[in-house]
Amino acid sequence: MEKNGNNRKLRVCVATCNRADYSKLAPIMFGIKTEPEFFELDVVVLGSHLIDDYGNTYRMIEQDDFDINTRLHTIVRGEDEAAMVESVGLALVKLPDVLNRLKPDIMIVHGDRFDALALATSAALMNIRILHIEGGEVSGTIDDSIRHAITKLAHYHVCCTRSAEQHLISMCEDHDRILLAGCPSYDKLLSAKNKDYMSIIRMWLGDDVKCKDYIVALQHPVTTDIKHSIKMFELTLDALISFNKRTLVLFPNIDAGSKEMVRVMRKKGIEHHPNFRAVKHVPFDQFIQLVAHAGCMIGNSSCGVREVGAFGTPVINLGTRQIGRETGENVLHVRDADTQDKILQALHLQFGKQYPCSKIYGDGNAVPRILKFLKSIDLQEPLQKKFCFPPVKENISQDIDHILETLSALAVDLGGTNLRVAIVSMKGEIVKKYTQFNPKTYEERINLILQMCVEAAAEAVKLNCRILGVGISTGGRVNPQEGIVLHSTKLIQEWNSVDLRTPLSDTLHLPVWVDNDGNCAAMAERKFGQGKGLENFVTLITGTGIGGGIIHQHELIHGSSFCAAELGHLVVSLDGPDCSCGSHGCIEAYASGMALQREAKKLHDEDLLLVEGMSVPKDEAVGALHLIQAAKLGNAKAQSILRTAGTALGLGVVNILHTMNPSLVILSGVLASHYIHIVKDVIRQQALSSVQDVDVVVSDLVDPALLGAASMVLDYTTRRIH
Repeated sequence: MEKNGNNRKLRVCVATCNRADYSKLAPIMFGIKTEPEFFELDVVVLGSHLIDDYGNTYRMIEQDDFDINTRLHTIVRGEDEAAMVESVGLALVKLPDVLNRLKPDIMIVHGDRFDALALATSAALMNIRILHIEGGEVSGTIDDSIRHAITKLAHYHVCCTRSAEQHLISMCEDHDRILLAGCPSYDKLLSAKNKDYMSIIRMWLGDDVKCKDYIVALQHPVTTDIKHSIKMFELTLDALISFNKRTLVLFPNIDAGSKEMVRVMRKKGIEHHPNFRAVKHVPFDQFIQLVAHAGCMIGNSSCGVREVGAFGTPVINLGTRQIGRETGENVLHVRDADTQDKILQALHLQFGKQYPCSKIYGDGNAVPRILKFLKSIDLQEPLQKKFCFPPVKENISQDIDHILETLSALAVDLGGTNLRVAIVSMKGEIVKKYTQFNPKTYEERINLILQMCVEAAAEAVKLNCRILGVGISTGGRVNPQEGIVLHSTKLIQEWNSVDLRTPLSDTLHLPVWVDNDGNCAAMAERKFGQGKGLENFVTLITGTGIGGGIIHQHELIHGSSFCAAELGHLVVSLDGPDCSCGSHGCIEAYASGMALQREAKKLHDEDLLLVEGMSVPKDEAVGALHLIQAAKLGNAKAQSILRTAGTALGLGVVNILHTMNPSLVILSGVLASHYIHIVKDVIRQQALSSVQDVDVVVSDLVDPALLGAASMVLDYTTRRIH
């Protein structure tokens, strides 16, 4: 034996209660079976495994060639809260005889089911060491309480994520008895996609079904709100019927409320509907293939937010059952699934997409780590577990803000001149910033972005910053759903139809978000600036060009073709100067940095720009700042040009006030402070009296594009809210 000093094999009892926990325990059981010189394996089967209505899933354990030492019928039928309590009681009555007979050195218990609580309680009271799989996680229902109760009974812990490990340490568990191994099921998942999957799809869904053109639905009752979860299931089925795609519906688990959910299925004729296949159980190997190649998975099963991320399959997570789980980019949360339309809209948003594969819950090497951990257990150590309480000192507490600061984003800003990458903390502080000239060609630009992001990610480790994802702000029209720059501004060449998400995600193994720089400025104000907490506001960026972003009912407006908030191209004069967009009389043609530079050059060529106290070196191009300086020094023509530019911007703001009726307008960018007073004057003169009280302010954010790019990551990395 390794380390443990035991002179005999370790006798391990694995107890499995249902199809879900067996998918996690089976890889460990196979691993134990391959090392008979170290381990003896006893298998105890109980719970819904032995019930016909739930597929008699004990048979798959036999098919996997495991000898079942004991079968315990522990389920009291009724599928309500009282039946769950009675089932725990029945298991507690039957388990002592089994454990006395088997006399295991250690019992492996998985998860957060009520059956598992009975197993852990029995083993702990009978002085049997317990190894708990998947402790420390957070979901959002009664399962949390059961999971944490088992944690306190268990002597050893195998967790799947770094967050779960930290939760266990916070719960005063001994760090030396915690193994961060990853989820055992990932050992199968990450090698599963190469198998023949079409025959499995046809077997369960029919010969005419194509890959990525069907849905897998798996929804369980929420025992703390059974009535609502049944209603939500009914709405889900209605939405699936309307969506009109072939759907595999798995029966719910045995929790309280499951009987009512099955009645809903039968009431709606799901078992006989041509678009549906309703089944009690699918073997895990086949279930993997089905979800890996589905167009979407919908429901509230932990499988959706955990295992399915390994394939990048889109998932719609309904309700609160998994509200606290860590999730990949592929999961769209519909927390308040209270209407059929809301669920149907989520289906339209998610179906058929392909997301980057996520390894939040494992890297495919959990079982070797667990076996090594088992071998290291010293049976001579005292059985009584110890809790590692933190030292308590008067008037000293840990600041949660300090903890949150280590959670960070990589923010990228693609400007016309410079390419900037920054590490941004949860509080909006720029921890470190990198700047390079923006190359002129696509190839050079994409390579530089990758290089700068890789270097920043490596530096983040040294700075104790955990990078959650990458946010990119770029000029032009962007499809944020696909991470593609559709059309760029003239300032950034060779930047049309560019997929930014895929190369960065593949290189950094992180989720990536992309959006227009105007939208990013609005998101920065919403999270870190003067728009924080406001339901409706508009941001206008005054820089080389004029851009903007609109927040309406707390959400960013993209528009049907991702062209919303092109505020710089609001026309304020029918016979105004030409604009870079091809039109004329736009705000940008009057008030942008390019427009002011154009007017400054005209004055300079006519020797009308410079006044006393001004000079322009021969090697320096005349620009907007020279015009502003001349105006400040009393140049009447420069003052007139700035007044016209500010008036054009003010008329645009008036149009925005009359169209959107926001509660706040934020002017951002280098020219904002020069325009603010003129804009307010125009509003007083031109706007309807009902909107004249709307406040117009200058942004106090230094880097809105970078902060907005970071906010996409910091708001949505672990969950997206619909």
